[in-house]
Amino acid sequence: MIHCYKLNGYNIVLDIASGSIHSVDDVAYDAILLFEEVEKETLAALIKEKYNSLPDSEIGMLFSEIEGLKQKGKLFSRDPFSGVAGQGRDIPLKALCMNVSHDCNMTCSYCFAGRGGYGSGGELMSLGTGKQAVDFLIRQSGSQRNLDVDFFGGEPLLDWDVVKGVVEYARGAEEGSGKKFRFTLTTNGLLIDEDVIEFTCAQMHNVVLSLDGRPEVNDAARKLRDGGGSYREVVPKFRDIVEARGGRGYYIRGTFTNKNLDFFSDVVHLAGLGFTELSMEPVVAGKAAPYALTPDDLPMVFEQYEKLAAEMLRRDKLGGGFTFYHYKLDLTGGPCVYKRVAGCGVGTAYLAVTPGGELYPCHRFVGDEAFLMGDIWRGVVNDEVRTAFSGCNIYSRSECRECWARFYCSGGCAANAYHASGSVGGVYGLGCELFKKRLECAIMMKVAAR
Repeated sequence: MIHCYKLNGYNIVLDIASGSIHSVDDVAYDAILLFEEVEKETLAALIKEKYNSLPDSEIGMLFSEIEGLKQKGKLFSRDPFSGVAGQGRDIPLKALCMNVSHDCNMTCSYCFAGRGGYGSGGELMSLGTGKQAVDFLIRQSGSQRNLDVDFFGGEPLLDWDVVKGVVEYARGAEEGSGKKFRFTLTTNGLLIDEDVIEFTCAQMHNVVLSLDGRPEVNDAARKLRDGGGSYREVVPKFRDIVEARGGRGYYIRGTFTNKNLDFFSDVVHLAGLGFTELSMEPVVAGKAAPYALTPDDLPMVFEQYEKLAAEMLRRDKLGGGFTFYHYKLDLTGGPCVYKRVAGCGVGTAYLAVTPGGELYPCHRFVGDEAFLMGDIWRGVVNDEVRTAFSGCNIYSRSECRECWARFYCSGGCAANAYHASGSVGGVYGLGCELFKKRLECAIMMKVAAR
């Protein structure tokens, strides 16, 4: 199976199973498109008719090259991975999203967590619960040496002393357990101060800083509790922490909605502030939400993605580029085969912990009692939920089996699928289209940079 497309002046052919990428001329592009569909004599005649100056000898040589790539497994290759579906999903726990705070000092309009409260509000994790969560992760991690803890909320800086205490406890447990912890903090930035900067620089592998772009765009959605905008307060704090980190180990995470479909301008604005590690995520919301994306928005969104890719290439040539999270693509390494088939490990290798110690498949399911899996004292006791997630992969989803992007999205986000289709084994169709466009742009950028 192959995927062929034209973008930014390039003719690109992706061989799905092997991952081979070919940048070809117009003649080769047309020939590859039909190579498996029609008889070679017919194809030669079609090529000759369209490109009447092309000698028969060159057409024959082209066909030989295509056939050679096919024999090497770089074109029209067969999927060798279907046999791993359903195998090895019961892997040890290796990551926790630690919701230390079910409270927030902002009231963002599109917040999936009910303005940070997850349906309750005001609850903060105790240090004792945080330590128990670390112990739980160590116990359940089996032979996994490298463990991840993401501090999330709500706003985790509202429980900053507990965050620090949990990190210090985990560091103290590393030598005796043979584990190595890596920490991430996601914050709206309002409470960043010298202590936060110093500690995160010393202990946090990554910090995720929430900012939507231009002041008027950010402040329309990311509001303070008094109704005011947050831009003026957080931008100087973000600059301070990024500078202290040497411009590494962070990214600015924005959200675009149907209110700012021209999000290219927001990304460029963030780059203009001096930030070079950027992400702009499409909002995920129910159809009734006034800010939700719809299929009618896709042409505009696609145009923005293409415009962004072209601008990034232009800046790279000038030596002043920036990175965009969704365009980071490792074509020589990347995740293991199993992760490419089965995804992020939601509900199995990755769990979320509430301030009270309850376990959910991930932060997007927190508060939905149908997905309560257990707690950090008893462990996972809801095997039905775990089994549902362990069975999710690109072969269990009918929509994914023949999708050209399946080995890059791994079936997509289970939470988005559930909220869109009612099943963790379904798909979020609009999200699929967005992902495929981003992937096309990312591959094109790799081709352009070769």
